[in-house]
Amino acid sequence: MTSPGDPEPKMADPPTRWYCNYCQDELKSFSVKCCKCPDFDLCLQCFSSGAEIGTHQRDDDYQIVDHALFEGSDWSVSEEYALLDGVETFGFGNWADAANHVGTKSQAEVTEHYNSTFILGNVGRVTIPDKLTSKVIDHTGPEEGPLSPSLSTTFTPVDITLADQSELGYMPHRDDFEREFDNDAETLVSHLAVTIEDDDLDISLKLAHVDIYTSRLKERLRRKKISRDYGLIVAACSSAKQKQAANKNKKQLSKHESDFREKLRPFSQFMTPRDQEELYENVQKEKRLRAKIKELLKYRRNGITKHEECAEYEAARFKREKRKESRKRLAEKAKGRVLSAKKEKEKLNKIESKEDTIKREKEREKEKEKERDKDDRELVEDEFKAIKSSPGFNFLSDREKKLCNSMKMRPARYITLKALIIKDHLLRKQGIPHKTRYPSNLDKAHRKRIFNYLTKSGWIKSS
Repeated sequence: MTSPGDPEPKMADPPTRWYCNYCQDELKSFSVKCCKCPDFDLCLQCFSSGAEIGTHQRDDDYQIVDHALFEGSDWSVSEEYALLDGVETFGFGNWADAANHVGTKSQAEVTEHYNSTFILGNVGRVTIPDKLTSKVIDHTGPEEGPLSPSLSTTFTPVDITLADQSELGYMPHRDDFEREFDNDAETLVSHLAVTIEDDDLDISLKLAHVDIYTSRLKERLRRKKISRDYGLIVAACSSAKQKQAANKNKKQLSKHESDFREKLRPFSQFMTPRDQEELYENVQKEKRLRAKIKELLKYRRNGITKHEECAEYEAARFKREKRKESRKRLAEKAKGRVLSAKKEKEKLNKIESKEDTIKREKEREKEKEKERDKDDRELVEDEFKAIKSSPGFNFLSDREKKLCNSMKMRPARYITLKALIIKDHLLRKQGIPHKTRYPSNLDKAHRKRIFNYLTKSGWIKSS
């Protein structure tokens, strides 16, 4: 594209065409030049087949020639392809990355050659229109409307049922699977963040992670496009239905057969699936044959020599066994009646004896409790004999009585100290400064024992 004030660009001369001296095909990229024969070129196909013509021999010295795509240009075909691939990969304007992709040209040479050849040259005149129309679609909706109402898909959704969608985990209108190819690809960039402290090496490493993630996304999209274009999603649904139908029609295995197959599973690595199924069928067939032979031997032992006599024998055997079972059942019923009568008598005797023993035991326990109460009263009277007559004794619990008895402290004095300690604790808890004055003749060890007892009993909380 040029502005009205810019000079008119020069038209590029038509490129010189080179042809193979053997098959006369045009040499577009690489060719083989003979070092002995003047002006003798071969294409790669003729050279690989060992073509000989005139004075040229297949063992002559040769040189690989990379032809230029444009006349008067020092850019080879491989360099032109590398330049176009670099611009497509890194984007127009990223000339440093494009030059690194070419490898043999500097950044200035890459910029000048691309602009002069593909933008301002004949290629740009033919391919780039004079007026560029914007193809950007506004997908934003009104403020009160839904988000992006004009957003439309660029592909035709796959027509599958809801059951197939849930089974495959596929959402046709979004062209997404619940579990995508390389499902953990996002972990490469999920924790990336560019900070001020990053140096050039950190930024390069993070950009490399982004490039790897982009390549994985491209591969994911490529696989999705192939599966959608070639009908692989519908084929997967149909194959799953066929498998389900085959499993329904398949005979259900018994517990014995399933256990037998489980035992033979280690040998499946040495056989094909077909051979393995044949092995299972042959083993079951052998089992059925053995059972049939055993049955025939039983008939022969009973004097049966014809097939028609087997049915009569089985009917007679069934009637005989039925009579045996009925007799056995009657005998068991008679025996059960006799036993039930005996058991009822034994139960009555046991109930009477149990009632008598329970009464005797209750009487003994009552007598023992009376004796224990009498002993406890005597022990208590003997234990608290020193403080029993003191005032306030009846207001103490058993543990407090033992505490006062061990410290040889009168109950009234203990009650006073208890009230002082609890009052001091409550005032300290409320944040009120208070200094408790305990009796001067109070032993510190006694006060500590009382404090520990009140803490353990829950009267006060330890700070």
